[in-house]
Amino acid sequence: MRNFKKLIIFMVFLAVLSPVEISNWGFEPQASSAATKTKRAKKTNKSKSARKTKAGKSGSSTHVKVGSAELNRAMQLGKEGRYAEASVLLFKLSRSPRLASQRNQIKYLLGLMLFDMKLYQLAAFHFVDVVKEGNSLNIKKALEKLSLAADKLGDETLLNYAMSKVDLRDFPREHVDKLRYRIAEFQFQNEQYDKAAENFSKVKMESPLYSKAKYMEGLTWATLKRNDEAIKAFSDLVQYRADAKVTDPTRVAALMGLARAYYQKKDWENSILTYRKVPRDTESWHDVLFEMSWAQMRSAQFRSVLSNFHSLHSPYYEDFYIPESILLRSLVYLYICEYDEMEKTLDLFDRVYRPLRRSIRDYLKSEPSSEDHFKNMDEVVKHYDKIKSNMKARSKIKIPFMIARKIMKEGNFSKGYSYVYKLLEEKRRMEKMPASWQNSQLGVYSKKILANRLARAKENVGDRVEEHIKDARKELLELFKQKDFARFEMLSGKKEQLRKDAVTKEDLKSKHSNSDEEIDEDSDKESDQQRSYYIQNGYEYYPFQGEYWLDEIGNYYYLGKQRCE
Repeated sequence: MRNFKKLIIFMVFLAVLSPVEISNWGFEPQASSAATKTKRAKKTNKSKSARKTKAGKSGSSTHVKVGSAELNRAMQLGKEGRYAEASVLLFKLSRSPRLASQRNQIKYLLGLMLFDMKLYQLAAFHFVDVVKEGNSLNIKKALEKLSLAADKLGDETLLNYAMSKVDLRDFPREHVDKLRYRIAEFQFQNEQYDKAAENFSKVKMESPLYSKAKYMEGLTWATLKRNDEAIKAFSDLVQYRADAKVTDPTRVAALMGLARAYYQKKDWENSILTYRKVPRDTESWHDVLFEMSWAQMRSAQFRSVLSNFHSLHSPYYEDFYIPESILLRSLVYLYICEYDEMEKTLDLFDRVYRPLRRSIRDYLKSEPSSEDHFKNMDEVVKHYDKIKSNMKARSKIKIPFMIARKIMKEGNFSKGYSYVYKLLEEKRRMEKMPASWQNSQLGVYSKKILANRLARAKENVGDRVEEHIKDARKELLELFKQKDFARFEMLSGKKEQLRKDAVTKEDLKSKHSNSDEEIDEDSDKESDQQRSYYIQNGYEYYPFQGEYWLDEIGNYYYLGKQRCE
């Protein structure tokens, strides 16, 4: 009855802790339309036109000719590769009332100049204006360039806007795979998973984006719980990267995706076998070891689970945020009635995560702004290697290092942070432009646009940082409650075990007249016999004596046994 109760508690804990699973010009100035308007004006009001001509040839036809000449001049500058001069002239023309009928096309040309100057964010603003106009022949070409600019920047807002309007049939063949991939990303984010999977699968193998597309295809199928399709996609990617180094990040990611798909399918054996193909000298191996432990847990390989946790909870991984793993380890000990080991594990949880919880509380109590969050994370990212290896440097950062390290792995943070630095690169390119460009109307306007966009991007990243920190605080609060419940169960089990041990010893004494020392000696002999089994089967056995060595990580084997009666 006691074991049955323990099994129910164990499965409840598992349910709570288990992881949730691109220059084409293509434009000719439309001087003819302005000329037509001028002829129409002459026919309807000859006297007015004559008066304007007498007044110094300042009539509308004269101004249109001047404007057209300037437009032709700007285009010629662009064809000569003098994009900075062309852009300044085009910006001036885009604000001229005399060329209002051609403004949309001028803005498109201006966007092309800025794009070729690698000022992608500035170019995107003008392409968006062209698209929003809605009645221009340049909309399709503007959308193509907008999509490419957004791709260069990695700006999700621009990407989503562009992808919601594009039609692949309107794009040159050389850009189809890139745009198909971005469309699929947009569909994935908007939970259009079937369409996303279809578009990811259509990215050609010769495309530089093939690996990413194949991985995302597998992830999309997995999100839909269509495990066989996910397994096929990840397997195709593993095979595609078969000739790469074993530590190749794409190959490793494919293996992890494949193992997760097997896990979701409840194929524990294949999940474990696939996890084991990931080499230890990769950044992801720590995550692999933890995830594999879940598969081993599901297949009741408790010794393997405890062996993994001995590596995971070594000093080499003390800066990794893995509170679940410690509680999971304690639950395995509970299930096999190793209460002393369970108590040590729960004490470890307190020792590591109680100070972290306090640090999170103190950091949030200071009420940092979004800008503060960004600055604090920026400091960690810039000096990561130094902070990781130097405790003095670590003590100077404001966000707890364990949490900062966790946030760095979050997709929405890394994308937003990358976008900020793309904008900073664009700002540096702009600051290297000639003074004539920087002091022009375009230069002043561009500085304002970029400064506003940069501030907003930093604010967005800061908001995401705050969200992740608050999520960690909430998670730790819940895990501490579970820890307290686990400790209660441990004390109950310990009490029961002490009672049974006392009865057992009394029975042994009465039957064999042995002392306590003789009984303990018999137990040691049994342990030695178990260890000799590993030695006889090709293993060199060294008992763990409290010291961790890097070359031993991942090679620990738990030799304990079930103590429940």
